[in-house]
Amino acid sequence: MSSTVSYWILSSARKTIATLQGGQRLYSRCASNRIKSKGRLFPQGPATLKDHAAACGGIALQKAYRHTSTEEEDFHLQLSPEQVNEVLRAGESAHKILDLVSRAPDSVLRFESNQLAANSPVEDRGGIAACLQTNGLLFGIFDGHGGHACAQAVSERLFYYVAVSLMSQQTLEQMEEAMESMKPLLPILQWLKHPGDSIYKDVTSVHLDHLRVYWQELLNLQMEMGLNTEEALMYSFQRLDSDISLEIQAPLEDEMTRNLSLQVAFSGATACLAHIDGVHLHVANAGDCRAILGVQEDNGMWSCLPLTQDHNAWNPAELSRLKREHPESEDKTVIMENRLLGVLMPCRAFGDVQLKWSKELQRGVLQRGFDTEALNIYQFTPPHYYTPPYLTARPEVTYHRLRPQDKFLVLASDGLWDVLGNEDVVRLVVEHLAEEGQHKPDLAQKPTNLGLMQSLLQQRKAQGLHAADQNAATRLIRYAIGNNEYGEMEPERLSAMLTLPEDLARMYRDDITVTVVYFNSDSIGASSKG
Repeated sequence: MSSTVSYWILSSARKTIATLQGGQRLYSRCASNRIKSKGRLFPQGPATLKDHAAACGGIALQKAYRHTSTEEEDFHLQLSPEQVNEVLRAGESAHKILDLVSRAPDSVLRFESNQLAANSPVEDRGGIAACLQTNGLLFGIFDGHGGHACAQAVSERLFYYVAVSLMSQQTLEQMEEAMESMKPLLPILQWLKHPGDSIYKDVTSVHLDHLRVYWQELLNLQMEMGLNTEEALMYSFQRLDSDISLEIQAPLEDEMTRNLSLQVAFSGATACLAHIDGVHLHVANAGDCRAILGVQEDNGMWSCLPLTQDHNAWNPAELSRLKREHPESEDKTVIMENRLLGVLMPCRAFGDVQLKWSKELQRGVLQRGFDTEALNIYQFTPPHYYTPPYLTARPEVTYHRLRPQDKFLVLASDGLWDVLGNEDVVRLVVEHLAEEGQHKPDLAQKPTNLGLMQSLLQQRKAQGLHAADQNAATRLIRYAIGNNEYGEMEPERLSAMLTLPEDLARMYRDDITVTVVYFNSDSIGASSKG
């Protein structure tokens, strides 16, 4: 079976190309469908590994590994196990928190992260930062659709909104005084993992102006201790989304600023953000990224504790919310084909103003002389578009007090959850910890069997796993794209998925971004007793 996996995937892809004659690249055909990359409107092509057939893109890899040509000879390219590892591990990072932040919460030991692209450019973003004027660490996963612009903007800006929201009245006053006297601002964040090279360096003054307006409004609330964490997360999500919308409505003289603001507003991004302060864990989620806890009970058994719910058509509570917010006459049209208005899979997201603004406002903004085709702006008004807004960035906030049995937190974009269940993810991280020696088996009770060890080594060699992944996020990505329907790793399948031409990769898998946060059980236990 495994020997035919590569041929089947790639020949199926080649047939799809044949149905879209007009060039070797699918991007030109899919450019007008960019909004569908998350919504998968009118899916086309083979429904093979996932229902992701309406989007285009690829992974930015070395030319030795990836080809854009669809010639038949390219489909026979195979990666060696070493090359597979090189591709999978290219984006990984791992850090001990105490090495990075001296005032970090004792509850967090370290984190590991990785990203594998399917779109080109990648539309996922991930960020990790410490709040310098308050206690707490921020971990965020941002899944873009319709382009990467919104995900990039939100990943760069949301942490600042949250950090400012948590500041005391006194700290906000110091921030405002520094601005008025043109002195350096107090440092707000220390980035431990930045979401990437910013394309917005020349427009950060606009962003800072809006952040300043926000903290001025917080000052006017006259709250000495500032907002609580749940309020801070709730307000930050909604305020940033509002600013994204207003920035393109305001008159902007600089053409680059206008174009970037338009791309941010008309693309979209879901977001899942965790704030950890000692034993206090808050998770804010808008969309279909996800956060789960890996929990080890006193009897040694492992379980999964979900901290988020996916905001999509399969969530009964989300369906009820949408029906409450719109007239009864729209009950059958607000969700069609399991998508919001038949267009978008997630029901909550930043940006996507074409699902929030009135038709008149959309026309008014787009008629200001933008070259929408060059900017890849998808102009489409869904049928049954009567009572906007249909989409919101309001997050669902969950609070959890950490316990000694809470061992790790996994945040990831839906590219992971589409193919791995919550329990599978916990199992894979636990296996990673066992291989790493964090949870060694009791060899005194079960003597080592040399024959068994040799069998396991041979099995690993056969699977092309000569060296165990040193990063749990990498392990999760490896299994997400390389396991078969029985949950078994197939090296040929993994290689085939990594060697798909970049025009086809997005048709078979999504961008995957993962962060695994490990907790200090001893510190959490001491805090609980205290």
